[in-house]
Amino acid sequence: MRKICTVLVIGLSIVSSAAFSQSVEAKLKEQGIELAKPTASLANYVKAVRTGNLVFLSGHVSNRADGTGIKGKLGKDLTVEQGYEAAKLSAIGLLSSLKAEIGDLNKVKRIVKVLGMVNSAPDFTDHPKVVNGCSDLLVNVFGDKGKHARSAVGVAALPSDYAVEVEMIVEVQ
Repeated sequence: MRKICTVLVIGLSIVSSAAFSQSVEAKLKEQGIELAKPTASLANYVKAVRTGNLVFLSGHVSNRADGTGIKGKLGKDLTVEQGYEAAKLSAIGLLSSLKAEIGDLNKVKRIVKVLGMVNSAPDFTDHPKVVNGCSDLLVNVFGDKGKHARSAVGVAALPSDYAVEVEMIVEVQ
């Protein structure tokens, strides 16, 4: 009887760990997020560079898959909540480029570093709350592997008046 109980416990353990080890793609889908094919770079640079087990991702602005984006200055034209959504859009763009570079987001070992740049009015000081839109998405999708070092800074302007631009460094298998 003891052997049967042990086998059942081990079996249930395997089934439950499989249920909880959901793929990154499934977690994105569960949140209603669909990754698009990355657009071409607008100048003489690439969206991702892999060297060894690190992928360096260029800055991605707060653009939707349809090409529209969240533009304007935080603290003047946009609220913190709108900025949070803009940072989330930047994260989705980063994940799209990362997937194009490595093929499978389950190869991510760790999100290492995030730099969030917020187009903000001179007196705006909630940059970290805005960049949380990116950080929260990464942790929701990757769990502990999504926790990262981060800088959140305000800038006087971003290209085409986008609200947020985020760049990222990722360790992969």
